[in-house]
Amino acid sequence: MKIGVIISNNDVETCWNAIRYANFALGQKDEVKIFFMGKGVEYQKISTDKFNTIEQSEKFIQSGGKIYACGSCIKSREHEGSDMCPLSTMKDMYDIIKESDKVVTF
Repeated sequence: MKIGVIISNNDVETCWNAIRYANFALGQKDEVKIFFMGKGVEYQKISTDKFNTIEQSEKFIQSGGKIYACGSCIKSREHEGSDMCPLSTMKDMYDIIKESDKVVTF
């Protein structure tokens, strides 16, 4: 199954759980893509020892998951893209939603 995960929240526990879910789905042999938008693009900055979003994201990427992040949302926060938060577009989000069998949002 193809799963799209949209994260637009910067609550650290919510982001952590969303990425853990994406990792679980990869473990079930699903194809998973995460798209961060809005406040969600801040997921690396909000990481804590208890809710380590960076560690979960690294695991996700190493397991074959794909991460995208709204370029406009990143730029509006005067940040730059990175491997863990690559500049992406609404077209990328559209494609993820269009090709996914299921989409979950956080």
